[in-house]
Amino acid sequence: PASGEELRRFIDSILDVAQEDGEASPFQRIAAVVAPHIDLETGKKVYARAYRAIQHADCHRVFILGTGHSLDDGFFCLTEKHFQTPFGLAKTDRDIVRRLKKAGGRAISGSDIFHCREHSIEFQLIFLQHLFGPSFLVVPVLCGSFATVLGQVSRPSELGGVAEFLGELRRAWEEDREGSFFVAGVDLAHIGPKFGHREPAMSLLMEAKNHDHKLLEALTRGDVESFWAESRKVKDKYNVCGFSALASLLEVFPGARGRVLDYEFWREKATQSAVSFVAAVLGIS
Repeated sequence: PASGEELRRFIDSILDVAQEDGEASPFQRIAAVVAPHIDLETGKKVYARAYRAIQHADCHRVFILGTGHSLDDGFFCLTEKHFQTPFGLAKTDRDIVRRLKKAGGRAISGSDIFHCREHSIEFQLIFLQHLFGPSFLVVPVLCGSFATVLGQVSRPSELGGVAEFLGELRRAWEEDREGSFFVAGVDLAHIGPKFGHREPAMSLLMEAKNHDHKLLEALTRGDVESFWAESRKVKDKYNVCGFSALASLLEVFPGARGRVLDYEFWREKATQSAVSFVAAVLGIS
């Protein structure tokens, strides 16, 4: 909805799908949450599980790692622009963005135009604004595909400029650990003719689920090399669009532990295609 009040009711209706998790968190602090960027109605239960997990967090700054679906001239894309939503202005932390641009060098896209065609960051912003109001700052990062370099390295930090960029991202988070966290706005497998496969999604479903679960096992162990190796083994056959954002997150929090909160597949009958998505948290003990 374009109206702030209507959007507030809509987000409340999504969050009401999942009750607050009564189980004690195994982490002293949640450092990152993984949420979908699929259609809000389609993914509402998984969105709800993700954002219920952080609803009581202190929120001064949020680092959002989104999928740059069309990003083709760098591994990351940054913008100094603010984001306008029906809830008002979400302000970008321009000082940190400038630091990241300097650190990343050629790994950073030379233009922020790719943000104009995206939704992976924006969908997270409306949940964050709903939960925390207008006062937090945003560090918006679009992550481009690592598919072309899967066979060249064993983790993102071996790529030129990427280690420096992710190291600076970690340092920026460390400056306010108590009031900062990461959100990865990602989906997982994309299978079926809509996404370049000859086979219908149902023929690939068990393979894709198995691949997703191996990635999630590596994610929750904080094991970036196994995460990378699993995608390299299948040559990104299942089009995991959130792979680069999650691999980058593992580099920012080496050895962090996580927990999967929910996982679903959406099927589109008309195209015989499907997309998987997840809610998860990474924490620091």
